[in-house]
Amino acid sequence: MNASKILQVLALGRVSLVRDVPVARTSSQAALCNFLKGELDSIREAGTWKSERIIISPQSAFINVSSQKDKVLNFCANNYLGLSSHPEVVAAAKKAIDTHGAGLSSVRFICGTQDIHKELEKKIAKFHDREDAILYTSCFDSNAGFFETLLSPEDAVISDELNHASIIDGIRLCKAERLRYNHRNMEALEKILKETQKSRFRLIATDGVFSMDGNVAPLKDICDLADRYNALVFVDDCHSAGFFGKTGRGTEEYTETRGRPDVISSTLGKAMGGASGGYTTGPKQIIDLLRNKSRPYLFSNSLPPPVVATSSKAFDLITETAELVERLAVNTKLFRTRMIEAGFNVLGDKDHPICPVLLGDAKLASAFADGMLQEGIFVIGFSYPVVPKGKARIRVQLSAGHTLQDVNRAVDAFITIGRRTKVIS
Repeated sequence: MNASKILQVLALGRVSLVRDVPVARTSSQAALCNFLKGELDSIREAGTWKSERIIISPQSAFINVSSQKDKVLNFCANNYLGLSSHPEVVAAAKKAIDTHGAGLSSVRFICGTQDIHKELEKKIAKFHDREDAILYTSCFDSNAGFFETLLSPEDAVISDELNHASIIDGIRLCKAERLRYNHRNMEALEKILKETQKSRFRLIATDGVFSMDGNVAPLKDICDLADRYNALVFVDDCHSAGFFGKTGRGTEEYTETRGRPDVISSTLGKAMGGASGGYTTGPKQIIDLLRNKSRPYLFSNSLPPPVVATSSKAFDLITETAELVERLAVNTKLFRTRMIEAGFNVLGDKDHPICPVLLGDAKLASAFADGMLQEGIFVIGFSYPVVPKGKARIRVQLSAGHTLQDVNRAVDAFITIGRRTKVIS
C-alpha cells in the first residue's frame, strides 16, 4: 500500500494508529504521579485550580465559548486595541503565507531572516524612537536573553520586587549581583544605588505597568535616580506599548520620559495584533550584541511570516491614527467610574485599562467569575500563586473593541453578582 493509499484509508477512519490501552508506568514514574496527585488535590481544595475555558471563535469583544449557547462579552483578553481579529490584520497574515510561507524552519542567523523581519524591526525602532530593535518568539524570551548577555559578575541589576516573572527569570540567568527594591519605593531604590557604586555597570529593571495591579512605574523618578547615580534603565512595556499614553507610545510617553529609558522590551502578543512574538529596542551596540550572544535568539526559530505580518500591520494602524488609543481611554474611564461608584475596590492607575476588582478570597473570585459568565461576561478569577494569598481578584481588561454599551453591560453584571455574593450592598 503506497503512502497516498494509506492516507486515504486513515481519512476514512478505517485504521487507527492510536490505541485506547492503559499506559504502562515505571515504579519511579508511578511514585512521582502519586505524589503530584496529592499536590494537585491541595490546589483544588484551596480554590486556586486554573481551569481553561474553551473558546470556539476568533478572539474579539464577543466570543463563543464551548460551555455557553450564546456569545459572551470578553473582558479579560490582552486585546487592548481590538486588533486580534481586525480584518486588515487577518488579511495581512493570509497574504504573508502566500508570499513568504508558513514558517522558516531555521533560526535567524542561519537562513531564517526575511525582508519582513527586518522591516518590522525598523518599524519598532522608529515607533519607540530608538536606534535598533531585535525580534524574539516572545517577550519572555527577549527578557530571558537580555540580562545574561549584557551583565557580568562586575555589574549589578536592581529589580522592582513585583516585576514580571520573565524579568525575574532573566535576571536569575545572569551572573551580576542581584538586588531587589520594595515595589515602586524610590527611597529603597536610591539606598541600593548608593550601596552599589563600586559596580562596573548598574541596571535598574522595572515593568512599565505591573500587570496584576494595573499600576504604573514612577518612571520619571527612576530615570532621575539613574541619572544621579550613573545607572541604566530597562523597562518591560508589555502592558503599555501600543495603547497607553497619548499616542500609544507606552509608559515613557505617559510619564513624560520619552527617550530616557535605555532599553525597552515589549510584546507583539497583546495590543499589536495579539499573535505572538516580542522584541527589545535600544542602542545599536546593545542590539548587535544580542544578535550575536542572546541564547533565546540564537537557538529559537524565527517568528513565522504570518505573525510578522500581523504585527507589522498593527504598527501601521496605530501609527496612522490614535483613534483606537482614544477609544480605549474613554472605555477605561467609564468602567472605572461606574465600578467605584457601585462600591467595588478597583486597583490600578486611573487611566490604565487593567482594572483589577479586588475580592480577597480565592474561592469567591472563582465563583464570582462563574457567575459573571452566566450573565454573559467572560472574566477570570486570579488567585495565588499568580497574586499574593488574600489578594484574589477579577482582572478586567478594557479594549478599544468594546462599545460603551458593552462596558455598561459588564458593569451591570458586576453589580448583579456583587450584590448576590454580598461583595457590595
